[in-house]
Amino acid sequence: MTGGLIVLLIFAVLVLIIIAKTAIVVPQQSAYVVERLGRYHGTISAGFHVLLPFVDSIRYRHSLKETAIDIPAQVCITRDNVQVGVDGVLYLKVLNPERASYGISDYLFAITQLAQTTLRSEVGKIDLDRTFEERTNINTQVVSELDKASESWGVKVLRYEIKNITPPHDILAAMEKQMRAEREKRAVILTSEGTRDAAINTAEGVKQEVIKASEGRKQQQINEAEGEAAAITAVATATAAGIRSVAEAIKMPGGFEAVQLRVAEQYVGQFGELAKKSNTIVLPANVADVASMIALAMKSVQASAPEASAPPPRRP
Repeated sequence: MTGGLIVLLIFAVLVLIIIAKTAIVVPQQSAYVVERLGRYHGTISAGFHVLLPFVDSIRYRHSLKETAIDIPAQVCITRDNVQVGVDGVLYLKVLNPERASYGISDYLFAITQLAQTTLRSEVGKIDLDRTFEERTNINTQVVSELDKASESWGVKVLRYEIKNITPPHDILAAMEKQMRAEREKRAVILTSEGTRDAAINTAEGVKQEVIKASEGRKQQQINEAEGEAAAITAVATATAAGIRSVAEAIKMPGGFEAVQLRVAEQYVGQFGELAKKSNTIVLPANVADVASMIALAMKSVQASAPEASAPPPRRP
């Protein structure tokens, strides 16, 4: 009885071992490569699978998820012979587990090495100053070259991204000086442009001020001229009116005698003022003959106003 129980236990243990070896649960987004007696038999996907005991075996396990691989930093030489340290990240995905298993011994190592060599080649085609602005083009070229080689390995290279580009310290110092000089240059240019604009604005303001001042002087002169013209016209009108009034008065009875009296008064008054203005006076010989001077003046009046009536004859 005891020996039969031991045999039963041994048999149960063997059954459990066989079940553990042949019953396989494949996780989601995974693929297992199955070999039967050392040869490729098939690829099992996610789910529960039962293998033939001692005949089938799982040789390779692949993840079908997108995988990120860190590409170690390496020294690359640019076209202008400057050494820079460049590292990156590579994103790939297994599309064909059979090719990934039998097409190459280690596709991760192969892709990593190929990415480094391709990166060195692409960096060597450009100058140091363009390495930062050409990162997108470099990434595209690396992905294109890797995708061509990895197609036969059953792996799809999705993208490559450069993480860091590290020039030597002396180059960094020179670049810093260059950027500082460029910023100072831009500052000087902006300052000069501001000064130029300010000078232009000031000149424009002075120009407008001069124009406005000249227009103001022009308008002032026009106004003054119009005022003087109006004053002259008013004076002339008043003078003409006065002359007409005097002429009309002269024509009236007794007007001629009034003119003689007025001329005599003005003559005597002006003659009296001569000695006040100067100590030395040169006078004509008949200046004291008031009657003759008045007669001369009245002749001038009669010549300028011929229509004036002659003085009436004196009564005896």
